Amino acid sequence: MRVSGQKLNPSLENQIVRALAQTISDLKDEGEMTAFLGHFFNQTELTTFAKRLAIAYWLKKERSWENIKQNLKVSSATIAVVQSQMERSGFALALKKLEAEEWASVWAEKIKKFIK
Repeated sequence: MRVSGQKLNPSLENQIVRALAQTISDLKDEGEMTAFLGHFFNQTELTTFAKRLAIAYWLKKERSWENIKQNLKVSSATIAVVQSQMERSGFALALKKLEAEEWASVWAEKIKKFIK
């Protein structure tokens, strides 16, 4: 499937982006989200978005560019682009959510060990 590179009317573009955001926010759990992502995006698109998030996360964790390049199979240019966008509110929010999930997982494991 090929999507046209032609520009949309800005008002229409805003409407369809908001509709996509609303659709995503209405997904109820990880299963629905996984189904949506797996069927809505092709594998290359999905991997590209996932790698961007992983790059940002690893940069925030102070991994080296070389480590990121080797593990995620990305270029220095891709890492630089992600790094330049990390202060944007969307990236910051995603990283905050990832860190909260990581923190919750660590504490859930500690609590399980304590209860046993």
